[in-house]
Amino acid sequence: MTFQKFSMTAQLPSHVFVFLEIFSREGGIQSYVKDILNAYSALPVRGDVFLLRDGAEVENPLEPCPTLTFHYFKSASAMLGRAKLAIALLVHLLKHRPKRVFCGHILLAPLVQTLCKPLGIPYTVLTYGKEVWEPLSPTKQAALQNAEQIWTISRYSRDRACASNHLDPHRFEFLFCAVDGTVFAPQTKSPQLIETYGLSESKVLMTVARLWSGDPYKGVDVTIRALPAIAQSVPNVKYLVIGRGDDQPRLAQLAEALGVGDRVVFAGFVATEDLPQHYCLADAYVMPSQEGFGIVYLEAMACGVPVLSGDADGSADPLQDGELGWRVPHRDPAAVAVACIEMLRSQDQRCEGAWLRQRCLKLFDKAAIAQTLRELLNY
Repeated sequence: MTFQKFSMTAQLPSHVFVFLEIFSREGGIQSYVKDILNAYSALPVRGDVFLLRDGAEVENPLEPCPTLTFHYFKSASAMLGRAKLAIALLVHLLKHRPKRVFCGHILLAPLVQTLCKPLGIPYTVLTYGKEVWEPLSPTKQAALQNAEQIWTISRYSRDRACASNHLDPHRFEFLFCAVDGTVFAPQTKSPQLIETYGLSESKVLMTVARLWSGDPYKGVDVTIRALPAIAQSVPNVKYLVIGRGDDQPRLAQLAEALGVGDRVVFAGFVATEDLPQHYCLADAYVMPSQEGFGIVYLEAMACGVPVLSGDADGSADPLQDGELGWRVPHRDPAAVAVACIEMLRSQDQRCEGAWLRQRCLKLFDKAAIAQTLRELLNY
């Protein structure tokens, strides 16, 4: 079987992907990478995927795949795992001379540069958001500057990275995030979930976000501060917060202090497969945040739910500079309140679920990311 697989794919152009992790945790980056590899697997190429923190025991929905081979380097010692990956990657590069190496995180970029440059193998660095928004160490800056290309997910991420790390914007290419419209789609509000969360007869605002004290930029606190003003115009408003983290006690205390504790529902963790029916509980998705892109906006729009974002971040791309949603200053509760009232009471086209879904999927469905990848790889 191994020989048959090799014989079918050995003559195809080859690439190498190097990531921190894909399958051992859930998150926007991990979802994005899976979409890229899914699209890649349909091309007339073959790839080897090196994973530093994933072990062979993880559930990998992409295996088996005739054109992708996965190499796992999870170790009890982070240093040992990194050494094993470096040695295996060097041996692979020397033996197979791939057409290109794709580095999936800035933390791995110095290693990829060290191995690729002496061998004359071009490499591309994939960037996402805030990991490249601030000045990096000289070695990481050099790894970006020496990359043949840098792929990123939004204009904002490109501009922040360039300003902070002396990069040429013309060497960036865009590979936007995507949404699966067959999974995220409008559906009838679940009576069971309405009862579980106490949302009967309510106008529902919703956010899906990590609630970590060290990462408060999602804007849940700003939305809570906006609730008293929203409630004056929309008396039956409630705010459903999906996500978990150590910042939840502070957020709950803030809601109580503002007199809206009964309006804020903390749902905790919700599995990915259960998110679509949760989005469909919402009358508006609200996240006045600072995002590199914001896959959650795509998920909400694909479900026909109007969206609100910050006005100075990567959400400009999924929201198409305001064509598909409301964009407000991300730390301004008054602006959030005004926009939320409009969303809950307006006849604005951006609240028309069928139109919103159609526009979203035309730009950001799985076929769109596959087409962009083909163009970037000249296939």
